[in-house]
Amino acid sequence: MRINKPEQSYDLVVVGGGMVGASFACAIGNQDLSVLVVEAVAPNSGSLSQPSFDARSTALSYGSSRIFERMGLWQQLAEVVTAIKEIHVSDKGRFGAAQLSHKEHQVEALGYVIENRKLGMVLNTTMEASKAIHLFCPASISSINPNQAGMTLSVNDKTDSHSISTSLVVLAEGGRSPVCDQLGITRTEEHYKQHALIANIVFEKPHHNIAYERFTDTGPLAVLPLESIGQQNRGSLVWTLSEQQSTEFMSMDDAELLEKLQERFGNRLGKLQQIGERFCYPLVLSLAKEQIRPGLVLLGNVAHTLHPVAGQGLNLALRDTAALVEILQKAHSDAKPLGDMSVLQQYLNRQKSDQDRAIKLTDYMTRLFSTNSNVSAWVRKFGLLSIDLLPSIRRSFADQAMGLSDH
Repeated sequence: MRINKPEQSYDLVVVGGGMVGASFACAIGNQDLSVLVVEAVAPNSGSLSQPSFDARSTALSYGSSRIFERMGLWQQLAEVVTAIKEIHVSDKGRFGAAQLSHKEHQVEALGYVIENRKLGMVLNTTMEASKAIHLFCPASISSINPNQAGMTLSVNDKTDSHSISTSLVVLAEGGRSPVCDQLGITRTEEHYKQHALIANIVFEKPHHNIAYERFTDTGPLAVLPLESIGQQNRGSLVWTLSEQQSTEFMSMDDAELLEKLQERFGNRLGKLQQIGERFCYPLVLSLAKEQIRPGLVLLGNVAHTLHPVAGQGLNLALRDTAALVEILQKAHSDAKPLGDMSVLQQYLNRQKSDQDRAIKLTDYMTRLFSTNSNVSAWVRKFGLLSIDLLPSIRRSFADQAMGLSDH
């Protein structure tokens, strides 16, 4: 529920109410724990002001849908998602492609696409309806200090400063974290010298619930299926460009940009007819050097920010969230302090291999499919043919895409 003034102590304080922080709060809020969510931007179901919940779209893996189902939210989300029934992967101008189908893998869908604002509406409505979750916003953390029982926070709203103690702070405030800066938690960053151009597009033909991953001379290009509106066949575009190209393409008018996009995507969905509001973001691999400290755990982009090429970012964060919730539930039932280092180390040990695999896959695909060297082209062709022809490789690739590699 929304509050005007926080209590003096909570079992958990979640810093950041975007997709990851809100998902964690909704998952842990079902337990007998007091939870405070501190968010800088006041959520509003009719507003796009929260950066996590803007006009972009997100691909949820099949595994993520199961996580939301265990949280009791999937019934609401199922009404606003678009299923991915097939994934088609190809390399522009070169022989070799791979195609995955939900029927082959005996699942309802390989994944789902949801508009961020619709996901935000479900998460915010759930938090506001929960008696266990106190949603305090707009507010920010002015200081954070460890104590014997966890952490002490100074939380500021527009008029007052509030001192709050907690056993555990769950930091989910995105890639740029003032709290990490205060605590001296540093990051390793590798800039890919690329930008992602993101927009919704309208095409001539229905998408038939197929997601396309197309590797082009500028880098990976993904088109994800979206729900049709009226007669408009819609999709979500994520187009990787060099830094120079991103500046050039963002300055083009719609007709010129659609022509460039058509040239690289081809005619699979007929003529591209319209492009919506454009967003452009620099792409970087950013990893926190510490994910846990006594009384503190990092979740989402603040822990690991990945290239969007394999759609791993949010889905990995949701798997981290599910694991952390399970371990905290066990600690609570065993009367262990939630912020105890032994509890948090269990979480990190459990998720380390999943995180490493997702990070390595994303980084490898980014490098492999962002160069036009002859060697890389042959490796890509062999890789796509292997996925299409060899059952064991195909199954492994599908499991990773569906977020089931650890299940």
